Amino acid sequence: MSNKEDEERAVNLAAQAIQLVASGRIENGSRALREAASLAPNNPKVEAAFLKIQSDDAIHIFQKLCSKFVLEHSEQAGRESVEYLNRSAEIPGTVAKECLDLLVRGKEIKFKEIRDGIVAGLVRESVAAKGALARRLLQSSTAAFEQVYDIGDKSANSIAEIVLQPSAWPSESDRMKVEADVFQLFLAKLLAVGHDDDGRALKGIARLLTTDAGRLHPFIDEDLFDAILCSLDYRQPAEVRSQATLTTAKYLELSGAKGQAYLAKFIPGHINKGHGEDLVLAFSAAAAVFPIVPTQAAALFLTEGFLPSLIPLLNKKSKSEKVEQAALNMLSAACLDSACRTAIKKHCVQWLLLVMNTGKENRSGLAAVILAKVSDLTLPAKDTGGKSEQEKIDVNDLVSSFKKLLASPKEENRSSSIEGLAYVSIQPTVKEQLVGDRLFLARVMDCLKTSQPGATTIFGALTLIEHLTRYLPVLSEEQKKMDQLKAYANASKFAVKPEPLEESIAVSKRCKAVVEASVVSSFVAISDHLSPASTAIAVKIMLSLTQTPALRGTIAQQGGAKFLLLRHTAITGTSDADKQARQTAAHALARVLISLNPTLVFPTAGSPPLTSAIRPILSLLSEDQAEASEGPRNLLPNFEALLALTNLASTPSGEATEIIIRQVLPIIEDLLLSNNPLIQRATTELVCNFMNSPAGIEIFADESRAADRRLHILLALADVDDTATRKAAGGALAALTFYEGVVKGITAKERGMDILLDLCTDEDQDIVHRGLVCINNMASMEGTAGEAARKKLNDAKGVEVVRDVVEKIKDPIMGALGRGAVDALHG
Repeated sequence: MSNKEDEERAVNLAAQAIQLVASGRIENGSRALREAASLAPNNPKVEAAFLKIQSDDAIHIFQKLCSKFVLEHSEQAGRESVEYLNRSAEIPGTVAKECLDLLVRGKEIKFKEIRDGIVAGLVRESVAAKGALARRLLQSSTAAFEQVYDIGDKSANSIAEIVLQPSAWPSESDRMKVEADVFQLFLAKLLAVGHDDDGRALKGIARLLTTDAGRLHPFIDEDLFDAILCSLDYRQPAEVRSQATLTTAKYLELSGAKGQAYLAKFIPGHINKGHGEDLVLAFSAAAAVFPIVPTQAAALFLTEGFLPSLIPLLNKKSKSEKVEQAALNMLSAACLDSACRTAIKKHCVQWLLLVMNTGKENRSGLAAVILAKVSDLTLPAKDTGGKSEQEKIDVNDLVSSFKKLLASPKEENRSSSIEGLAYVSIQPTVKEQLVGDRLFLARVMDCLKTSQPGATTIFGALTLIEHLTRYLPVLSEEQKKMDQLKAYANASKFAVKPEPLEESIAVSKRCKAVVEASVVSSFVAISDHLSPASTAIAVKIMLSLTQTPALRGTIAQQGGAKFLLLRHTAITGTSDADKQARQTAAHALARVLISLNPTLVFPTAGSPPLTSAIRPILSLLSEDQAEASEGPRNLLPNFEALLALTNLASTPSGEATEIIIRQVLPIIEDLLLSNNPLIQRATTELVCNFMNSPAGIEIFADESRAADRRLHILLALADVDDTATRKAAGGALAALTFYEGVVKGITAKERGMDILLDLCTDEDQDIVHRGLVCINNMASMEGTAGEAARKKLNDAKGVEVVRDVVEKIKDPIMGALGRGAVDALHG
């Protein structure tokens, strides 16, 4: 080849090298540039290409970072690569594929966790990387799997995710073939090591099995299921046990009799071997499967001879802490089943008492929890000197044990303490003992605030607090009669006596102690990571706490109102439990707003705004009010919602009133006609406060048919027997009679003037005052409306009625109103 041809080829190769590097194919570009340099090392264009490729502009930033991480072992470059991917920044497809290839094929790459994060991030963020990994798996499932699996946990997860994404594959048949291969490779990894120490294989198995269980579960045979059950060992990391539990649950769900047969063989088989390790595996598996298949687990647990032989076996292994712990875990889980609880109570109480009194903290606490679960805590402890298993369990000893555990810095001890206390706190005497201990309450609140999000201790602590603050249900008269009949029918067996410590006065005192322990502040601190179940208990507690009016100010100061508002908004489900939790949160919020100035609870410049509290409270009125007036349904939420809305409607801006009117005016009109006098009174008081707003005036004064109907109802309410209702209706009419449309409407009513004059002669002086304002307004109205009103009043002998009232009253303001009305009527 001539020098000229060499020069031309070198220039072309240099140009290609620039394009290859710019597209992310660094190795190909470098190869082309080296060849160009060998052909024409002094060519200006080749030298320029060298300089250009060495500059940052020609290399994508992510490509440069990955290359530096892999080739130069730069930890900083690796971390920046992970951050780049976490920002979801775009990466050209060719760059993503080149980087994935570099990372997967690289040998002796330092900083394995960073490498794992980069590979997982690439597959997560880049479509091209997904496709590249899919092609690798399609070409050789085993080789590609081994390469990526060994990189790390996150990369292994990426394999499972890829085989579940149809868009990454040329065809569905290709995807299904690789999915089956990968599933079996994960199973092989699990079986090869016996235990999957970091849960890597189990994660892949669980992910694939839960998504495509029907097709994949037949690949699991008895040996593989044994390996999965062995991973339930309580000594394994929580992540491993979690994945093993998920896999076990799904397999047992789909495998039917085969899976149950494997399980029935595994547990007794390991127990019969009698070795410590085998006992741990058997007891751990039994503890894990009880919540999954309680019926089958209980059948194994209640197998004839199992429990009677268990205690001698445990006594024989008394020096083995791991066996004792596993057995306690199993017994605790077995308490899910009532027959198992009975059996444990019959055979295991003595051993459990021994462990509680002599074992180490964690086992002592768990033994106490089991004793609490099997005790009949609905009955008072007997002191007869008998030898029944129930009488051997002293609840006071259990409480003392749980209190000691709660002071422990270990999470597992505090968890056992909270769980046990949640059981024993159903006894009234225990409730009193616990709320009387300020240090104990402080520790419970600290446990709430310091527990990790999702921890069982949060749910347990909330359950405990709910027991301490729970009021007895409010019974209708019919329900009370039924209870009396039941008590009479059972009189020969035992007398039903009311428990003084469960009466409202005692519960209110307990609520006070809990509030003073800053329970609401604790709720606010954990608000963002409450589960739906925990939220339901928390708002139920708040409803109990707000039942005592004197506590509402402290509750609001601790952030209770905002907590309830935010929790109400956060509950978005449609189940009956979700609906009940939303109603409970709204009801508790209404109670807070009954007793306090709304603008202090929700300051004008604060967040959330005051008006955001209206929607939750209005939801308490949204049910069919016709049904609300009949039957034993509890109308207290409706009544207290109306009181809260009345307080909100008293705020100066009038914005709250406008929102209430706009959203629930038809319901308000129906409630004005309620058969329940308290509901009717509260609604009338709300309407009276509407008069602070132009919107409230307008719905009565715009001379429409609807306004006329409302005015008719208001006049009727001014004539009812209930004094408070008459007073509220009279107050509304006193404000409305300043307006011509209302004057016309009242004048047109057959008994309109008679009702207003009756207000003037009421026994209640406040009502008399309202009546005199109404008459004075009507008589002083100008124009034709005023003339018609004065004529109607004179026909009703208004002058005589008002004059008689004025002669009897001593209040100078009321006297001036009456004389003004008389003068106007004479006018």
